[in-house]
Amino acid sequence: MMTSKKKLVAWIVAAALSHTAGLQAAHAGMIATESVAATTDLVQVESRRAQVLATLNRADVTEALVAKGVDMDAARARIASLSDQEVVALADQLEHAPAGASGVLGTIVFIFLVLLVTDILGFTKVFPFTRSIR
Repeated sequence: MMTSKKKLVAWIVAAALSHTAGLQAAHAGMIATESVAATTDLVQVESRRAQVLATLNRADVTEALVAKGVDMDAARARIASLSDQEVVALADQLEHAPAGASGVLGTIVFIFLVLLVTDILGFTKVFPFTRSIR
């Protein structure tokens, strides 16, 4: 009777060991902050790219661009080829731009003021009516 109990225990131990032989212990390591940040940035950039494409696919935007002679397939291809920083900057610009504003006049005034200040400081000589402080 004692040998049959020993055989039974031996079979149970053998069965238990055979089931655990395929299991491996998990080895955890540290995750670098840069890799987590890169993954987060990638997700953010892809969502911003989708936001820009969604704006481009709006009916009113499409009509306005086609009226100005823009090929929509070429525009989508150019958006797809933008770098990550350019996509984020474009999405921010689209997000903060007032509706219906062209921004051309503001850009022209800004460039004029920059050139005027650089002329006065003596870095450039664009306008004949300015005198350098140097």
